[in-house]
Order: sequence, then C-alpha cells, then structure tokens
Amino acid sequence: MEGASFGAGRAGGAIDPVDFLKQPQTILRVTAWIFSIVVFGSIVNECYVNKDSQSPELLCIFNENESACSYGIAVGIIAFFGCIFFFVVDLYFQQISSVKDRKRAVLLDLGFSGFLSFLWFVAFCFLANQWQRTTMSKGVSQGADAARAAITFSFFSIIVWVALAVKALQRYRLGTDMSLFTTDQFATDPNAAYPGYPTTASGIESTETYQSPPFTETLDTNPKGYQVPAY
Repeated sequence: MEGASFGAGRAGGAIDPVDFLKQPQTILRVTAWIFSIVVFGSIVNECYVNKDSQSPELLCIFNENESACSYGIAVGIIAFFGCIFFFVVDLYFQQISSVKDRKRAVLLDLGFSGFLSFLWFVAFCFLANQWQRTTMSKGVSQGADAARAAITFSFFSIIVWVALAVKALQRYRLGTDMSLFTTDQFATDPNAAYPGYPTTASGIESTETYQSPPFTETLDTNPKGYQVPAY
C-alpha cells in the first residue's frame, strides 16, 4: 500500500504544524538538539581555562586532556546537525510516496540514533572520568559549573537518543507489518457480489457474477420421487 506505511498516512496529505510539533518523536528531536547545544557550547565557552595566572595558555578543564574537550565538542556538533537533518526528514516524511524510500529513511534514523546513543555514552564516561582526575585550581573552579553541565547533559542525551532509537524501531516494525498486506484488493462490503470467471468455455468474456457466497444454498432434504421408508 504505497504511501500509507511506517507510521505516516498516505503521501500528499496536508501537514498540521501543531500536530507535528506535538508528536513524541518531534519533542525528543528538539530536546536532543537543545542538549547538544548545551554540551558543546559549555565546553567551547568555559571549559578552556588558564592553568594559573602566570600562564596565558588555555588548557582543557578535564584533566588538561585536550582529547576530552575535542571529543565532547565533536559529538555535540554531530548531534546538532543530525537533529536538524532528521527534523526536516520527519517534516517531509509524509510526502514520500515510495514504501522503499520510507523504509530507508526509518532505517537511517534507527541506525543514526543508535550510533549517537553509543557516542554519548562514551562521552559521558570519558568526561566524567577525566573530571574526577582533575586537580582543582582557581582557573578550574571558574569553569567547574560548565564542566558539570557538559557531563550532566551528556548523560541526558543518552536517554533521549535511546528513546529516539526505540521510536524508529517501532516505526520500522509498524511499516513492515503494514507493507506486507494491502486491503485495497478485498471488498469492503461483505454482501458484495463475488466476481465470475473472466471467460466462458467458448472463450467469450462473461459478465455474469455470483450473487451469493458459496456453500450457502439450502439443500432439499426430500428430493422428488423419493420417499422416506417407514420402519
């Protein structure tokens, strides 16, 4: 059934912006987008500090490990642009008429959400581990709140992206079930006439139809010329 699968209606239908924004998937997508901004924004703006007042060099606040800051920024940027891309895909998903194209979009969403869940899990563990090893100083204390915010919202991002992966999996299963069958080929009226054979024995097309379902004729229990013997 083209255009009516994978959790969306038939292609070409009107999109209600209010209903679209109320969808759980849209809410999760926007939430993940905001969390990604908080993480990489906090690291970029406040997680590079001076080791002391005598040194002008900026170091990563997470145990002076540049890899920790770089990884957190990279994952945040990937999640930021990924949310924008799939938000647009969700917005125009109902306009996709091909079941195969819808399936590819849902599988891409499922794979990307699962991949981001893993990246955020690594980011949370990495940042939390490096923060525990960080030696507190005056410069570190100035960016401590930003470091904790990056760690906290990395953890929240894991939950959101796992939820997005689950939603994508539900859409995939729904689409698979719906695309296996089509109800267009069955008559909606149970009393509708059954179609007759397309041709007769002579090869001439017949227009006759069966007006009653099979096996519903009443059989004559007392045929003519036959009497029930009395014992």
